[in-house]
Amino acid sequence: MNTRESGAEAESFTADWLMKKGWEILDRNFFMKGGELDIIAKKGDTLAFVEVRSWDRQFWDGGTPLETIHPAKIKHIIKTATYYIQSKRMHFQDLNIRFDVAGLIKKEDGTFDIDYIEAAFDTTGY
Repeated sequence: MNTRESGAEAESFTADWLMKKGWEILDRNFFMKGGELDIIAKKGDTLAFVEVRSWDRQFWDGGTPLETIHPAKIKHIIKTATYYIQSKRMHFQDLNIRFDVAGLIKKEDGTFDIDYIEAAFDTTGY
């Protein structure tokens, strides 16, 4: 399985996980020049932009794919999320917007362990 395929598998797992928790998946893999949003989900008046990071195995004890999100990536996510909201003609004031991160590590049996962080970052400083 190549990187793109394993990433898609992790995103599908995360989307299913969110739906089981009552979230509606509005979009997946939303692209614009300079950015991509993995999952856009809505529950009530909360809109979550979910970045999915995955490893096919744990590389070191205690390591997590969440460590791979750097400030430049966060900046691109925020920029793309802003464009998404504008392009869908959503109103910022009607929504609680947050940026979540899902870190997945594939286990030997092919399933995933998920570490999900709600409101992992905000727009402050970006």
